[in-house]
Amino acid sequence: MTNAVQVGFVVGAIGASLVNLPDIISMHRLMTASAVLAALANAALPFLGPEGAIALRFLTGMALAGVYPPALKLMATWFVQGRGLALGFLIGALTLGSSMPHLVRAMTSGLDWRAVVWATSISALVAALMFATLLHEGPHPFGKASFDPRKALAVFSNRPLLLANIGYFGHMWELYAMWAWIVTFATAAEAGLNTFPFGSASMFSFIVIASGVLGCLLGGWLSDRIGRCLTCAGMMLVSAGCAALIGLFFDGPTFILGLLAVVWGISVVGDSAQFSAAVTELADSAFVGTALTLQMGIGFALTVLAIWGLPLFAELIGGWQWAFLFLLPGPLVGAWAMLTLRARPEARNLAQGAR
Repeated sequence: MTNAVQVGFVVGAIGASLVNLPDIISMHRLMTASAVLAALANAALPFLGPEGAIALRFLTGMALAGVYPPALKLMATWFVQGRGLALGFLIGALTLGSSMPHLVRAMTSGLDWRAVVWATSISALVAALMFATLLHEGPHPFGKASFDPRKALAVFSNRPLLLANIGYFGHMWELYAMWAWIVTFATAAEAGLNTFPFGSASMFSFIVIASGVLGCLLGGWLSDRIGRCLTCAGMMLVSAGCAALIGLFFDGPTFILGLLAVVWGISVVGDSAQFSAAVTELADSAFVGTALTLQMGIGFALTVLAIWGLPLFAELIGGWQWAFLFLLPGPLVGAWAMLTLRARPEARNLAQGAR
């Protein structure tokens, strides 16, 4: 079910980037239509069986590809100075939204599971209404584009852009697999502890994921001051350390387990917006939407593999205690890519010279 969303996003993002859709269609119209489609597909879940539900999750993922990348491009039109922090706020909102189903589940544990479906569907419709009535492009628009599928290949042929994307791909290998399976890790740890951080596995997962909001704001603030590359590399190294160490505290002490998990929640997504900010500064200005969408399409494709592979690795090693070691290569490779980018002269284009 989770991977159906990811695969849908990949298909939607890569398809949209190949036809330059985010650079041809008005951003707020694309976001409005996509949010309505996502809400309807999500709301239909209780009425279909397992196969139909998987198809609906795929459709939801496709629709989200019409919201997330255009939103980043739209936000970037409002900021040149302070763009890292601005995009950090946006990804912080995404992070909080990603955590909300865990909160709804924790607060409605005695109620029907459909409560989560209704709450998230209504939220998406409210967002669509806001997109339709309140959004417009900022004072720093990007260039106008015409259909040119060759522009999608710049993600691979532009070396600075490629390094920024490799950093993003390493980040994505870790992020969504951690978000998807942290509740399973917490449930396994809770079974062996008398007391558990934050009361339950669902509340634990909500707090860990929601703590990423602070990471997004901190990452944006740091990125605009000390540089995109240093911020991203630093966040990924901290995150890698948390992935490596959290297994040590699987059996407690509970305070340290909770604290380390929150630090991981902050660092695992704190750099996310800065890869997008880097793309807006390194890509052809007329095809920023295409570059962002393709970056995310490939990144989400990697999440499919990580989400699928992590429980298989846990089974192979006999449990969830050390399962997150599976994610370590992602942030380590990503940190290498961003430090390599920092050494290149093109890095001067980032954050008005802050590398």
